[in-house]
Amino acid sequence: MPENVPIQTILATDCGSTTTKAILIEKQGNEYRLTTRGEAPTTVEAPFDDVTVGVSNAAREIEELSGRTILDENGKVITPTRPDGSGVDMYLSTSSAGGGLQMTVAGVVKSMSAESAQRAALGAGAIIMDVIAVDDGRKDYQKVERIRALRPDMILMSGGTDGGTVTHLTEMAEMLRSADPKPRLGIGLKLPVIYAGNVEAHKAVEEIIADVVDLREVANLRPTLDRENLGPAREAIHELFLEHVMQQAPGYAKLMTWTSSGIMSTPNAVGKIMETIAAERSINVLGVDIGGATTDVFSVFQKNFVRTVSANLGMSYSICNVLTEAGLPMIARWIPFVADDAYLRNQLRNKMIRPTTIPQTLKDLQIEQAVAREALRLAFDHHKSLARGLKGGQTEAGMELDKATGKTTVDMLKLDMIVGSGGVLSHAPHRAQSALMMLDAYLPEGLTMLAVDSIFMMPQLGVLSTILPEAATQVFERDCLIKLGHAIAPIGVAKDGEPCLTVSFKSSGTEVVPFGQIRVLQMADGQTDEATITPTKGFDVGAGKGKSRTVTVEGGVIGLVIDTRGRPIVLPTEQSARVAKLQEWLRAFGLPTMQG
Repeated sequence: MPENVPIQTILATDCGSTTTKAILIEKQGNEYRLTTRGEAPTTVEAPFDDVTVGVSNAAREIEELSGRTILDENGKVITPTRPDGSGVDMYLSTSSAGGGLQMTVAGVVKSMSAESAQRAALGAGAIIMDVIAVDDGRKDYQKVERIRALRPDMILMSGGTDGGTVTHLTEMAEMLRSADPKPRLGIGLKLPVIYAGNVEAHKAVEEIIADVVDLREVANLRPTLDRENLGPAREAIHELFLEHVMQQAPGYAKLMTWTSSGIMSTPNAVGKIMETIAAERSINVLGVDIGGATTDVFSVFQKNFVRTVSANLGMSYSICNVLTEAGLPMIARWIPFVADDAYLRNQLRNKMIRPTTIPQTLKDLQIEQAVAREALRLAFDHHKSLARGLKGGQTEAGMELDKATGKTTVDMLKLDMIVGSGGVLSHAPHRAQSALMMLDAYLPEGLTMLAVDSIFMMPQLGVLSTILPEAATQVFERDCLIKLGHAIAPIGVAKDGEPCLTVSFKSSGTEVVPFGQIRVLQMADGQTDEATITPTKGFDVGAGKGKSRTVTVEGGVIGLVIDTRGRPIVLPTEQSARVAKLQEWLRAFGLPTMQG
């Protein structure tokens, strides 16, 4: 499309592991708005083995709803717009179908260079299959066997500061050569290996493995012990993903010829929009995208952006992994009715083998939302373990040492906003259910705005923000982000009913909330008020134990939430008391408690 012609219509799709979502954005007057959305099952697996079939089906739904012709007679998206008005000016796509980008990372010291490599790979939207390090406690032959068995899409190799030791890196290269790793997709292709270690060792590493793998050198991830340089490695991962992995996945080569720009991985795209929110509003943000196979967590604290991908935590394909990792008692504690273990296990297994089904009864929904709480909690724990400051020292020989402990950068008291995205949060029948899931999983502290992606369009807006940031921001502000309202949550634990918190509003009255409750106050979306929050001496809302804090509170589609259930939340151990408590909290939000 000629550069001087303004873009009026944009079609954007996100090919997820279960569902392909399409949105149509049109320019109305001076601003871009979302006008239509459609979705269809993803078709990357048999019998179709072609992702473009699902894309065409989702676009066809948009055609039917908008009355606009978007596809040609072969089911391909028409770009640019034809003189007769058919087609769109721009077509963009993101994807996490086909298992996403699967990587192995290798470093010299597990807690340092390997952890930096992990952060770089996760930041590029990759799923980490294993972390291999010189000091990981495994014998060399075990590492060789592991690399052979994994068959990743690519390997990121790092270690050593510039000008430091070379020996450990050449040993790692020898080990890779012995393993002779093969990629997951594409028979006969060499496995891409990104080398992001000590520049002094590059030549030696190249001589050892250049003939068995596709080696690419980028700047060192840890040029010095107190500095991380993750950007070049992330860019290389993204480029290789498009070149190698996307070209081999069923139908992607064809889809890439349709798009106006390269296909971006879904976590990468959601990360872009999260960074945009944090930068534009100058706030600390925590975001989550919970899908069928993976759960991606994003945080921006003091402009420090971290993204993690929890590969085995999801709501359909990976639902039984959540069961394995959390354990049935942890899931069952969130279910507001009495259910036996066998029934719960069977419900989850059915969802795994029929991933595209949706809950049919209130009971089904409550079980699914209980699993979601645990998937969100586990993915957040994983995120906090990697969102850390740098750690380490150095010996004269240049070998890294684990000397200091990196503290997590996630500080819940300084968190301004939580944004929930993904089917279970975006499509919950009641917005209050999304709010309660986020409160239970993330345990926000002090004052935090809760928000959700209205109909799950963050990935599409993320890729759009790299090409047309103005359009992405306008649609995000007006059609995507739904503020549920501020949550006030004191830190501390007491007995049920003991004094906990007083909130005095400038323009209305005072709320006294005892411990163990949720209170939802009516406050319209966009309505603000000044409030003085005064905790009792054992509780903290961000100013210190027992100290009051004056803040501006803002309502949302739920209102203003006061959560005095304590941090952490301690549920009654006796089943009937626990169920009664959960039902009390549901009623506080006006949610149904009767089982279908």
